Amino acid sequence: MEKRYFTIGMAGHIDHGKTSLTKALTNVDTDRLKEEKERQISIELGFAPLYEDKEIQISVIDVPGHERFIRQMIAGVAGIDLVVLVVAADEGVMPQTREHLEILKFLGVQNGIIAITKIDRVDEEFVELVKDDILEELTGTVFEDVPFVMVDSLSKKGIEDIKDLIIRTLKEREMRDAKGAFRLPIDQVFTVKGQGTVVRGTVYEGTVEEGQALKIMPKGLEVRARQIQVHHHPAQKAYAGQRTAINLSGVSKEDLERGDVLVTSEHFIVTKTLDVAIRVVEELEHMVKQRMPIKLHIGTAEVMGRIVFFDRNELKEENGEILCQLRLEEEILTKRGDRFILRRPSPQETIGGGWIIDPRGNKYRFGNETIEELEKKKEGSPKERMIAALFEAKSLPLNELIKRIALDEATLTEFLDDTDFVLYNGKEYTLQTLVDSVEEDIYDRLQEYHQLNSMKIGLNKAELLQSMVKRFPKSLLDFVVENGIANGAFNRREQFVFLADFQPHVPKSWQKRAENMLEELKKDGMKVKYYKDYFAGSGIPDHLEADLRRFLEDDGRVVHLDDQFAYLGEVFKGAVEKLRNGTGAEFEVGDAKEILDLSRKYMIPFLEKLDALKLTKRFENKRVWQ
Repeated sequence: MEKRYFTIGMAGHIDHGKTSLTKALTNVDTDRLKEEKERQISIELGFAPLYEDKEIQISVIDVPGHERFIRQMIAGVAGIDLVVLVVAADEGVMPQTREHLEILKFLGVQNGIIAITKIDRVDEEFVELVKDDILEELTGTVFEDVPFVMVDSLSKKGIEDIKDLIIRTLKEREMRDAKGAFRLPIDQVFTVKGQGTVVRGTVYEGTVEEGQALKIMPKGLEVRARQIQVHHHPAQKAYAGQRTAINLSGVSKEDLERGDVLVTSEHFIVTKTLDVAIRVVEELEHMVKQRMPIKLHIGTAEVMGRIVFFDRNELKEENGEILCQLRLEEEILTKRGDRFILRRPSPQETIGGGWIIDPRGNKYRFGNETIEELEKKKEGSPKERMIAALFEAKSLPLNELIKRIALDEATLTEFLDDTDFVLYNGKEYTLQTLVDSVEEDIYDRLQEYHQLNSMKIGLNKAELLQSMVKRFPKSLLDFVVENGIANGAFNRREQFVFLADFQPHVPKSWQKRAENMLEELKKDGMKVKYYKDYFAGSGIPDHLEADLRRFLEDDGRVVHLDDQFAYLGEVFKGAVEKLRNGTGAEFEVGDAKEILDLSRKYMIPFLEKLDALKLTKRFENKRVWQ
């Protein structure tokens, strides 16, 4: 069984015991900062390993509860698979408890456990009253039926119970997608002496390997994963669901910030205009008005922008989903389905949250027509969902495609006959647009190579595809090359691939000198100088010599006798004919010297070349024509 990785979060009101519970479960104090210890509150996100066996690995995030640190709270919760909502037995449900519940709902966190902490401070009857208070608060939410556990972090009552419950719950869950493109929203950036810049976050999806080339988005900075750690232990890889720290080369701490995203793929979308579906909190204190400033929390990013409605000019109460648009002041990296939180910058309050329908929003007219279009886009036709899945994965077998978009085989098959989809290798589906795009990339790469290396027939296939294998499956790349050969875009000779209309040639700027060199070689006939002297005498630079030698030989215009001597192709051919006509079925070296009037300096390399070309075969002192 493939190992699965999960991250759980501790959420709840300030001073309700989240950090103490984390420490009781993990033996790790997640309050690292001096101010946190002095004020006894969590300011930054805290992390700790909870459990690991051959099946699963579980990490814990302790998120700040104070309303002033809500940004850090959202950044932590955005990547978790299960939440432990902490409520103190001596205080019950408090303002941040409610706000955290709203945020969890908007972020789509559905797996939860309620931990009633500090139970040694009150009697059993009071604990039951607190439990009733929580149940009333949870009614109608996704946490309505989640289990309760009574704990006391100091006496360790209930600690093993809640730990066992967390493990059992997650063992029944599917982990995040480890096969898609790698994405890690950065929530911490720091430096380590002697190592350089380190970023930390929860891997949202995909896998990252030590040494892998990555990009910091939306800045577009190219970096490399020098080292990977999971809870302070070196790792070759980090998987979806894991908390990980990555030591990056090629970038300084000052270049990065929380909210940047580390990715492997260029196919994530960087955008400032989002079509979204939102819901608002139950008790909204202030009116939300058309084009009002908002603060968007998505992943670990916090970006200012404005909310744009198409069917209203203000919003106070609304139970249903509202389709609208967010226009941001800065670019973010995101994709369809990503969850977010909206807050009012001043006075500060959570407005609501939702999910992204389309990260590439356009400008629309106010009115029901736009709402209808957004509704269609929100629902997404089966074909649109298939295209989105294949665009992300690049290629998928039928069973995986069915799993990803939750459609039956009959419905899928109906659409897969469309020309938008391509079946290759008899089992893998991809998009025609991706095939065209990859073919265009290969065409451009070959064209650039031919311009720089006009005397070489083409590029080694493995080298050609090397820069693309991290973005596309090798099977897809192989198919595109073969498909390009079939449709006349490319050609192949042995392992070399080249454009179908390309012919190797001497660069125009050196053609005259090359012709002069060949004329000199022709003039000297069979009694040539050293080959390198012809290059030097014609002013051909050293860096071109090796390629020109190979080109002239491949083209048949020059025949190399050995490393020192070469004949013009027609001279060599004439010499072979003269020797063949002047001898019988066999001949000796002396016969050849007499016929061709050559000294031993040329004769021996010439005869050995005949043997190498299988024109003759040597038997002791004689050679036999083949």
